[in-house]
Amino acid sequence: METINEKNTLAEIVTNDFRAAKVFKDAGLDFCCGGSKTLGEACDEKNLDKKIILQELDLLKMQAENHSQNFNEWELGFLADYIVNSHHKYVIKALPDLLFYTQKIADVHGENHPELIEVAVLFRKVSAELQQHLKKEEEVLFPAIKRLSAGKLQEDILLAQSEILRMKGEHEFAGGAMDKINVMTGNYKVPDDGCNTYKVTFKLLEQFEDDLHVHVHLENNILYPKTLNL
Repeated sequence: METINEKNTLAEIVTNDFRAAKVFKDAGLDFCCGGSKTLGEACDEKNLDKKIILQELDLLKMQAENHSQNFNEWELGFLADYIVNSHHKYVIKALPDLLFYTQKIADVHGENHPELIEVAVLFRKVSAELQQHLKKEEEVLFPAIKRLSAGKLQEDILLAQSEILRMKGEHEFAGGAMDKINVMTGNYKVPDDGCNTYKVTFKLLEQFEDDLHVHVHLENNILYPKTLNL
């Protein structure tokens, strides 16, 4: 891991060493949609001590690296396939359960916890957005990226540029919506009157948000910039 300072962006830090993602998650720092912020800016926004975060990042040097997660070194077509097989398939599998459970706890607990009603509505929007988003990536953008990797075609350059701009905007919506759900639920804290379904729902939502952060990071901070630099 290279020496890090507060002027490095969150995206740069995680791209260079994916282990930093856990440090940022634990600190509540968004390294995907908010990855363009410097570490200093992000810490100031969250009132976090930059020195402590830098110390935690420095401790990563003492840990063994997982070379299977050197996403930044992967060939673009391989990375696109990995995103589909790991993250897209997870999203498609997780959405039906989350739609069911968020609506169920809203129906049962919404009177005492009205924020759950908004969570259910917001997650339905996330679901609708992501389903069409993944379809466009798999059928339009990712094939264009693979063709570009094989040789530049003017029509694929223009297509990739326009689709990447659109995809990043949709990432902003989904990431922002999940961040709002996180805030509304107090970082997925189950209240004392929460039932087992309540607990399961919040655990699934947290796992979904964690996966989305990695998913968006791989696209926004690695796949898309490298495509545009071809």
